[in-house]
Amino acid sequence: MTAKPLVAGNWKMNPAAANFTELASAIADEIDKIDGVVKVLCPPTVALREVATVLEGRDVLVGAQDGHPEPSGAYTGEVAMGMLGQICSHVIVGHSERRALFGETDHVVAQKAVAAIANGLSPIVCVGESLDIRDAGDAIKFVHDQIVGSLTGVDNPSSVVIGYEPVWAIGTGVSARPDVAGEMAESIRNTLMDLYGDEAALAIPILYGGSVSPENIGPYIDRPHINGALVGGASLKPNDFGQIVSLVASIRG
Repeated sequence: MTAKPLVAGNWKMNPAAANFTELASAIADEIDKIDGVVKVLCPPTVALREVATVLEGRDVLVGAQDGHPEPSGAYTGEVAMGMLGQICSHVIVGHSERRALFGETDHVVAQKAVAAIANGLSPIVCVGESLDIRDAGDAIKFVHDQIVGSLTGVDNPSSVVIGYEPVWAIGTGVSARPDVAGEMAESIRNTLMDLYGDEAALAIPILYGGSVSPENIGPYIDRPHINGALVGGASLKPNDFGQIVSLVASIRG
């Protein structure tokens, strides 16, 4: 079974003007009719319900950017996976910004992935190496260990998505070479095969993220183990995001 192509747009803490419904509607107009690819928009938490309302009846899903593994409790400012499961289909866990800025470990990411699945969400589990690790020649081992650690306790990976985002390429305008990303995606696939067997591993979408644009996405999607994209800045531009989705669908759909 081959993984279904998927493109997710991570708005992060944007747009600054907080005009979420207008942006979601404009993006949906661009991508709604594009078949052969799963499309997910991940707005800030405060906008999840209003974006979901705008997308109702459209072929575009809603994802959260993070979630807490506990079902409830004294966790001021946090949102439980069960709460998100009432609105969303997907949730990003372990994004490099969460790991770097908020100290999230593989163990925490694994807890979040397990909680997401338990609440009917598909976790987009993010992994990726820093430039220092890549320059030292340790990128493959580092990401392998991240995958193993971040999926601890995930016995059934049927709803899991992997997002490979080299830290040095996120928001920098410098993307990884397609052959470098392709090599890492193949290594990730091998790790997944070791964990879950060939059939289950082949069904898990692996996304590339890191300064993705309409101009550069094609060569990534041409790589056999890259099934889609996790898009940052370009997901705030309806035409750019639409072009990316269209290209993924034409190559992988």
